[in-house]
Amino acid sequence: MRVALWMTLCVMVLSFPACTHSKPKPLVPLELAYGAKADAIALNNQGTQAYLTGQLSEAKTYFGQAIKAAPDSGQAHYNFALALNALGQTDQARQEFIEAANLAPGDKIIWDSPALRPFGSPQAQKGPSREHPYGTQRPVIGSGPR
Repeated sequence: MRVALWMTLCVMVLSFPACTHSKPKPLVPLELAYGAKADAIALNNQGTQAYLTGQLSEAKTYFGQAIKAAPDSGQAHYNFALALNALGQTDQARQEFIEAANLAPGDKIIWDSPALRPFGSPQAQKGPSREHPYGTQRPVIGSGPR
């Protein structure tokens, strides 16, 4: 009886981390910040509707027009980058994500977004690293593969 109780307890403890793992949130366009022009808000809303219904090229067009109407809006650049990323235009999307982060320094959603995370720091150099992948130190006892 005690063995069964201990086994059940162990299974529960080991399965707890699996329950706490959250699924990544879906990427959705953001509303423009308070004080944005009415035409920029209308274009952003149209772009959001197109994005959510899967009409990505139309969403890209609307978000691009929203950027022209509100060029200092980090949210508009972020939404445009989402559309570009969904269309596979990752190089241009990277630039727009960085621009969005620069224009909205306090916007936690933009800075912590999964869409921006793969692109890393804008100051990071592209290409392979110069350091040897296994390190530059001599091996010591016990440091080899296991």
